[in-house]
Amino acid sequence: MELNADFTQRVLLHSQDIPWKASPMAGVDRRMLDRIGDEVARATSIVRYAPGSQFSAHTHTGGEEFIVLDSVFQDEHGDYPAGTYVRNPPTTSHTPGAAEGCVIFVKLWQFDADDRNQFRSEMDADLVAGGSGMHVNILHKDARETVRFVALDAGSTLTETPLGGAELLMISGSTTENGDDLTEGSWLRLPQDMQLKVTAGAQGAKFWIKTGHLPFAAAPLA
Repeated sequence: MELNADFTQRVLLHSQDIPWKASPMAGVDRRMLDRIGDEVARATSIVRYAPGSQFSAHTHTGGEEFIVLDSVFQDEHGDYPAGTYVRNPPTTSHTPGAAEGCVIFVKLWQFDADDRNQFRSEMDADLVAGGSGMHVNILHKDARETVRFVALDAGSTLTETPLGGAELLMISGSTTENGDDLTEGSWLRLPQDMQLKVTAGAQGAKFWIKTGHLPFAAAPLA
């Protein structure tokens, strides 16, 4: 399966408008944003756990990165409330679930095979000034990518042309970019050498953004 697999193209999806589709695991549904592969896939998705649902235990051969968007995600290592950013690199394993149900944004098979940096972080903690009307928390940075949480005041603008492309998920508030409106749940992907210019709406904006990673996009190992 290939979905939005041409990484030379700009893609904007409003995830709240995408129908939920059942996964192979009962009680777990997803909204696919991009994908290369079938059930083992380089994938970016919004995933919804029904109350009491649980995925079977598994090892992340290609790594897993996720944000808890609503309620509390759980595994044997602890509870992860909304606003938590998690990196589970290759070789890590867990049994995920949600007693009360939850929604997460998750990226699979998008790690350096040698990455072993496992951690969790509160996205809106440790914000520092990053320009006029902007505060930033650098969640992760390595030779392949930079991952940030950005808070923009109303009317403030972030402008950059990231080497290696950009990917953005709106967490709250609203922005405009290239004439398009982005609201909570909107997902934007820009190819290399395309300028990103996001301006916050009247209530400000908070978003997750990853840059530099698109040249490494590939199907998972068989």
